[in-house]
Amino acid sequence: MVGTIIATGLAILVIITLMNTARIVPQKTAVIVERLGKYSRTLNAGFHILTPFLDRVSYKHSLKEVAVDVPPQMCITRDNIAVEVDGVLYLQVTDPVKASYGIENFLFASSQLSQTTMRSEIGKLELDRTFEERDQINTAIIAAVDKASDPWGVKITRYEIKNIHPPQTVRDALEKQMRAEREKRAAIALSEGERQSVINIAEGSKQEAIMTSEGEKMKQINEAEGKAQEITLVATATAAGIRSIAEAIQMPGGEDAVNLRVAEQYIKEFGKLAKEGNTMIIPSNLSEVGGMVAAATSLIKKTT
Repeated sequence: MVGTIIATGLAILVIITLMNTARIVPQKTAVIVERLGKYSRTLNAGFHILTPFLDRVSYKHSLKEVAVDVPPQMCITRDNIAVEVDGVLYLQVTDPVKASYGIENFLFASSQLSQTTMRSEIGKLELDRTFEERDQINTAIIAAVDKASDPWGVKITRYEIKNIHPPQTVRDALEKQMRAEREKRAAIALSEGERQSVINIAEGSKQEAIMTSEGEKMKQINEAEGKAQEITLVATATAAGIRSIAEAIQMPGGEDAVNLRVAEQYIKEFGKLAKEGNTMIIPSNLSEVGGMVAAATSLIKKTT
């Protein structure tokens, strides 16, 4: 009975000892082992056996990138405006030994250093520029914290400002300023539209006047060309008629026909004169009719 109890106790002791000495390290994890209180070695991913009663796991670090929340804090801008700023810091352990023995708590130290650097960078800028220069602030914080954390075996990968909260009075003033800016842009856009409309109307009127004048010009040119052609055709026809008359006069009996025609025209026109007036004018010497006819005939001959 006593032997059974002793055997059971020994078995339990062996099991407990194996459980304390056997270690399975997950991927992306580093375990710091100390022997008799002094750094011994670093265990990477895999299965490891520790020396009982001599080796002890002192630190365990994740080699993954870790996001550390930076609590909100009050910062004073260059123009003496108090703003509340918070952010998030991304870091990664690159040297587990330095992370274990270089500083007590590198997460807390990195967060505090981020806050102090943030206050310093915000103090260099005016309130309006703090919203525009976020990338510059992030870059400055990364450079400062990464330089300080190098002895800690920690690499700062990124820093991002999450929120910038100015006081309510400042937010109201910014809202009014933004509203005024929007109204200004709307008024400018409206005036530009009206200006462009006036320009378009003036340009249309100008083009209309040009087209009207061009049309009037072409009309006058066409009318002038038509009149010129008319005069040319009339002159040509008149010349052809005179030429025909001249040829007819040269033919036998042509002179007598001309005398007869002139006499008829004279009598006809004299008759019209008698119809239009109350007084009839008769030449004192009717033989003048023959003389007039002879004179007209002589003129026609000369022309021919």
